[in-house]
Order: sequence, then structure tokens, then C-alpha cells
Amino acid sequence: MKVEPRVAFFPDSFAEVNGVAHTSRQFVAFAERRNLPMLCVHGGGRTERVVEGGVTRLSLRRGIVGFGLEADFRYDLFFWRHAERALEAAREFKANVVHITGPNDAGQLGAYVAHKLRLPLVISWHTNVHEYAARRLNRLMAPLPDAWRERLASLAERQSLRVMLRFYQLGRALLAPNEELRDLLTRETGKPTRLMRRGVDTSLFSPTKRLRNDGAFLIGYVGRLTPEKNVRRLVELERGLIEAGAGDFRFLVVGCGSEREWLERRMRRAEFTGVLSGEALARAYASLDLFVFPSQTDTFGNVVLEAQASGVPCLVSSRGGPKSIIRTGADNVASGLVADTPREFLEAALGLMSRPEQLNRMREAALARAREFSWDGVFELVYHTYEDCLRRTADVSTDSILSPQRMGITDVNAAIR
Repeated sequence: MKVEPRVAFFPDSFAEVNGVAHTSRQFVAFAERRNLPMLCVHGGGRTERVVEGGVTRLSLRRGIVGFGLEADFRYDLFFWRHAERALEAAREFKANVVHITGPNDAGQLGAYVAHKLRLPLVISWHTNVHEYAARRLNRLMAPLPDAWRERLASLAERQSLRVMLRFYQLGRALLAPNEELRDLLTRETGKPTRLMRRGVDTSLFSPTKRLRNDGAFLIGYVGRLTPEKNVRRLVELERGLIEAGAGDFRFLVVGCGSEREWLERRMRRAEFTGVLSGEALARAYASLDLFVFPSQTDTFGNVVLEAQASGVPCLVSSRGGPKSIIRTGADNVASGLVADTPREFLEAALGLMSRPEQLNRMREAALARAREFSWDGVFELVYHTYEDCLRRTADVSTDSILSPQRMGITDVNAAIR
């Protein structure tokens, strides 16, 4: 008998400006559209409960005792004070599966609820925390000799990954944003792992939002301006273009973060807009001629999908998840380019600036590639994972109930005779 998933979803981030929060909001919106029962428990500025159709949202206030992970995102050291409230909400909702997005404060609470209620736990991987830790530590240790910094950062990355993998072993099933991480999780945890990619709203992000028609070549970046995004590569790219005698070009940098001031002091042809959303963000994407995303730590890269949906070719790093989003190969099907070194980024940008016909073909290919990704398709596969967990849980329960020992039979052969 098929059991309908009643999902208690504990996202690490929900209202903030980042990929986890964006995906989480899209997931809740999917449940609302499909009238699927879901309890979403997340951190926020205040504690409140909101019911919309089959979806119940429980926001739990994050306190001031903790530390900042981003400008708008904190880890609450005492988030466990909400444990009984979350547990009671899951009981009242009659949850039969719990989904968490990582080991943050809300994720830990979700894992606790799954343990206490003996529910199958699904964990999705969204952030390469180990790589973030290494890059931020490397930047903090700038006064130390290079060899020391690299050694300590490498140690931090290895240990962080080890801790992450131990946490993910708590899951009954795991979800990964790209093939590399899926293979890693399967190999290191022994748990069944499926792909959970991301989608894009092609009605919001569209080439039709392009308003500019001047002759300048506009190169753009959208995302957090933080060390793990490798945004200093933008300065190297601009300097290389100027030294190569590139023509009329400009940069459009959308986002905020600790690296913004450093970038503003060094980039000569860049406009910094801060954070944009909705139509303003869609127009910014569509105005670009090339989207550059040098991050080596992103597991997927929602912004790369949004740029392609806007008809903009993408230039991404050879490390991380974004390279799996773009299509490379022959000019007539390639939606972007992959680069590794600063020199490769520069040569790729110069090549597209000098070949407008290739650029136009890549615009069309980028749009076609983006249309292959839909949020509904992503979340339908997630629900298949829930159903599989519930089916396996039911099979185990049935086997346990019908076992000879549970039926009071100690001699199986005698029972058969």
C-alpha cells in the first residue's frame, strides 16, 4: 500500500539570500501548488506559525548568542531551546519522513526530531562546508607564511569533510546536487544517494528582459562577494583584458559580502549594484554579454542557470558543480566555457569578445540548456526518494512483525512441520 509522504522539512536557511534559502522557498512553493502536506521548520527573526493550504510553516527565532556565517545568516548556539516545540509540531502534523539540508542549527534539530519519532531521515547536500572553511581560514591567516597557510587550510578542509560525512551517515537516503558529490556520498557513507539538481524560472529570467543596446561588452557576476566564491579572479580578469587591449567593456557586479570593498578599490570598469531580486535581477542578467562565475566551491550554482535562462553564455571554473550545468563542445551547442587558470579565463573572454557569431550561437544554446531544468521536475524526484524511504521502512516493519521470533516461534523448522 502506497503511503503519502507527510514531510517535516528543516532547511538550514530559508529567508536569507543564498542558494539553500532559494531552493527551500521553491520547495515549499511546490508543495503549496501541489497541495502536498508539508511542515517547514526554519530559523528566522521571530517565532511564528503560518498555515497555507497543506503547508505549515514554523519559524523559530534565532538568538544573538552564536556567530555569523553570512551577512544575513547566523548559527544560533542555543537553537536547541526550540527542540520540544519542533518535536510537538512534527507530532501534531503526523510527519512520517524528515528532510534536512545540512548540519546547521535547524538541521541538527530536524535530525533530533527524526531520531525521537523514529522517522526515516533524508539529508540533502547543498554546501561544501569543508571548502568554505578552508578558504576562509586561509584568508584569516594571511600574515602567516604561504606554506603554513596552505598546510593549515588543507588540514581544516580534510577534517571538516570527515565531520560532514559522519553527519550524513545519519540519513536513510541522501540527495546530492551533482554527480561528483553523489559518487562521493555513496562511496563514503554507504547510503543510497540520488541527484537533486536545481531548477529555474524561465518566465522571470528571460532574454526578453534585455533593455540595453549600446556597443559595450558587459561581463557580469551575481552572488556573494566572499572568499569562497573566488571573486578576486574578477580583478585579474579585468586587468588582463585591459593589458590585452580589449575594446569597450565593463563589469556589472551584483551582490554583497566581505570582499566588496576590496573589489571596488581595484576594479576600474565595474558597477556594483548590491543585492538585486525579482525583475531588477532579471534585467541585470539579460543585459549581460557574458556571465563569469569563478567559484570553485559551489555544489551547483543557481546563478549559472539563471544567467543561461536569460540567454547569457557562462564562463565557469573547472572545479565545483557549475561546470555540470553548462553544455560544452561544438560552438553550435555549447552554452558556456570552462576554465581553470587566470590565463584560461582571460583567453576565453577575449575569444568571445572577438567572435560575435559564436557568442550569438552560445546565447541560443544557453537558453535551450536552461529549459532542461524545471523546479517541478527536481522536486518530483525528491518525492520519489521519500516514497522509496517509506516503502523500505514499511517493508522492514512488516518483516519484523512477521518474523518467527515476534510471532512466538523459536524453532522455525518445527513450525513448518
